[in-house]
Amino acid sequence: MSDVLYLVHRLPYPPNKGDKVRSYHLLKHLAAKHRVFLGTFIDDPDDAQHIDTLRSMCAGLHVEPLHPRFARVRSLSGLLTGEALTLPYYRSAALAAWVERTIAEHHPDAAVIFSSAMAQYVPAGSGLPTLVDLVDVDSAKWTQYADQHRWPLSWLYRREGRTLLQFERAVVQRVVHSFLVTDAEVELFLKLAPECAGRVDAVGNGVDAEYFSPHHRQPSPFAADEIPVVFTGAMDYWPNVDAVTWFASDILPSLCASVPSVRFYVVGMRPTPAVQALASERVIVTGTVPDVRPYLAHARAVVAPLRVARGIQNKVLEAMAMGRPVIASSSCAGGIDATPGEEFETATDAATFVTQISALLQNPDRAEAMGRAARRLVQQRYSWDARLARIDRYLESANPGKGRAPGPEAVGTTLAEPLNSGQLA
Repeated sequence: MSDVLYLVHRLPYPPNKGDKVRSYHLLKHLAAKHRVFLGTFIDDPDDAQHIDTLRSMCAGLHVEPLHPRFARVRSLSGLLTGEALTLPYYRSAALAAWVERTIAEHHPDAAVIFSSAMAQYVPAGSGLPTLVDLVDVDSAKWTQYADQHRWPLSWLYRREGRTLLQFERAVVQRVVHSFLVTDAEVELFLKLAPECAGRVDAVGNGVDAEYFSPHHRQPSPFAADEIPVVFTGAMDYWPNVDAVTWFASDILPSLCASVPSVRFYVVGMRPTPAVQALASERVIVTGTVPDVRPYLAHARAVVAPLRVARGIQNKVLEAMAMGRPVIASSSCAGGIDATPGEEFETATDAATFVTQISALLQNPDRAEAMGRAARRLVQQRYSWDARLARIDRYLESANPGKGRAPGPEAVGTTLAEPLNSGQLA
């Protein structure tokens, strides 16, 4: 057992959205074999109730409040310094001081960084062997955003893509090894940064198939006379907002013409005004729900019509684990090792979405067979332990550890000034 410094840009619990699902399971994987010192931001006051859960998993914990409104203002300093705006957004003197103290006092054997922005806390001269989970090529995501927006946002997003790529390239070149979520993301990154060949590998997402299981027999949240088509995700995340807006405007009307009882359920926390405005007789916007699984378990189909997507979408894996037929955009489904027409369906445009969804809704036996095949696939190929095991060999080669005996007690926990709901956007 060795000591590992783990830095995450958002509190990795509860695992209720894409990045938190991956960062939590990485924490769980690390904590099973190492003493973990976790430094992280908290940007949602509702998450404060879960700090004790993280404390029980870690040898040391620092939770730094991040107020999105203030952070956005702070990020504009990047326009003056020439750096990516993401970096000052996640910059904190208090967290930097905690990292410095942790390195000086506990001499961790390695650092694991989740999200490129957190790499700024382990400088090149620290001598600490470091692994970075980039997850996605975030710089490419910003460039995609630019293509979907008008000036001046298009200029700002394109600048962010360019400057963040410069930072990502520098980070990958100076750390021991880096990871992305799919082979396609690795290929994209190496196309943008060919000098990083041999320094980055794919470590895919998994899914907890016991938690996301159709066998829990939860009651249906739907009316008996409707045919529910479900989308799940954090509804303040722009690609999700774009996806449900596009589905409601370009896909749902034609779908209802062929299947009149269809209702489109948008299930997820913090719906933006644009999402709330979609609510109608045929579109139900739930907001936060205590448990997403009943909505998945009783959906007749689950859709993921993301037009801007990177890596593997957890929402797709979770729906497949629940044994539901999934129809996903080709860009969203590209990172999943499944066969279209057998374990899920893919679509490239609105008309194809309508055709694929209608066919499954009108043939329940085929839809159920596809759901069963999807669950089998997830169980066979997508366990978290199997996916994250690839990181272990890099940790071992970076530093074999000091052979410390395990100890359950936390040696240090700090929590900066508590959040309150009035402080957040």
